[in-house]
Amino acid sequence: MARKAEYRWAWVDSCCIDQTNNVEGTDITRLHVCLVSPFSAHGRYLSDVPPSSKSGALAKSAWNTRGWTVPEFLAPNVIRFYQQDWTLYLDDNSPNHKESVKIMDELEEATGIEARALVAFQPGMRDAREKLQWASTRVTTRPEDIAYSLFGMFGVRLPIHYGENKQNALGRLLQEIVAQSGDITALDWVGQPSEFNSCLPADIISYEASPCKLPSLSEDEIQSSVSSLRGAVTLESTSRVYQTLDYLSAPRFAHHRLHLPCIVFPVTEARRQSGRDQETYTYGVKAEWLHDLQITTKHKLIQFSRTRPARQTLMLVRPWERRLLEHPNIAELPGFADDAESLGDLSELESPLDDSPGGSLVEQELGHHLKSQTRALRLMVRLGQPFGAFLLARQASGEYKRIASDHDIIAQVKDVASLHNTMDVRTLEIL
Repeated sequence: MARKAEYRWAWVDSCCIDQTNNVEGTDITRLHVCLVSPFSAHGRYLSDVPPSSKSGALAKSAWNTRGWTVPEFLAPNVIRFYQQDWTLYLDDNSPNHKESVKIMDELEEATGIEARALVAFQPGMRDAREKLQWASTRVTTRPEDIAYSLFGMFGVRLPIHYGENKQNALGRLLQEIVAQSGDITALDWVGQPSEFNSCLPADIISYEASPCKLPSLSEDEIQSSVSSLRGAVTLESTSRVYQTLDYLSAPRFAHHRLHLPCIVFPVTEARRQSGRDQETYTYGVKAEWLHDLQITTKHKLIQFSRTRPARQTLMLVRPWERRLLEHPNIAELPGFADDAESLGDLSELESPLDDSPGGSLVEQELGHHLKSQTRALRLMVRLGQPFGAFLLARQASGEYKRIASDHDIIAQVKDVASLHNTMDVRTLEIL
């Protein structure tokens, strides 16, 4: 098969790997990450797809449940599927099954990965949360492989240590994603926390559900809210908020600790609500500057209120996203293309003075000042919209731990006009 396609080298997993040898397995895994590349052709033998199978057999194959198959069908430019008797699937004799609309549509339905990504996948950090969702229901023989199989997809080179356990392997990968890209969507999950860090999930299946889709404002609604805010806040205070958030550093990991820039809302009350579920607890929660909300968790909280304070400090935080600043170079930020629609049309931020080379320095400075004020007000409008929050508990040593919830925690500021004078912005260290 390889010779007919004029390839000089061929690799057969079932023949080339001694699964009983950990050292060899580690070396082969490193090699496998490199071999699955755009410059390779991949032939996939499907032992459970009978000869002359109809469309749909590929989707039902056990091959579609395995972890390593994700990079196997994404990375190569060329792939061909073979049935039990080594005949081509659907009798498709084309040199590349990625050019078959029928086969790619079947794979799209089976994997949840859009056909355009199946055909023209590019490794890297872009759309990190979506890539994690692609692999969320996959299984591997060795637990660590669920993370190792994704190294090539994200374009990372990390040490491979069989025996380190699944949580540590996945934690190292997610840590690298956040560190390299500054993209915090990898922190958006529901499930149980990892021993590696409480802001990361214990299992990749926590990424199976799509992120909660929050409502977004139209450009007309943003403009209307900006006009209303002009008379309710001082431009000096909104500019100060903008600068404070602009100066925040990117999130980073160090020694399994996440340093997360965020806006902090102290919790003032947590009261357990009645329910029949014996495995989870639902609490009515009040926090400074936020509307009241409910949080469901497997973690049992100590109930408290303003009149009956608790020793442990709880807080809801909004992880900071730099895209909200609407910088002129925002297109270079991670995930901008996916958020472009929600960010709206930024054309109104451009002053006509920018296109007037004959404008005086005073006019140019005035145009810059007006644009800065507009960005600050637009930021305040966006901060007033619903957001995904984390519940954190302060530890005796001063660091924090995330309390995982069974559902997304969606919070919203009561009155953004009053928030600008009291906003608590910090970078917290989370274990």
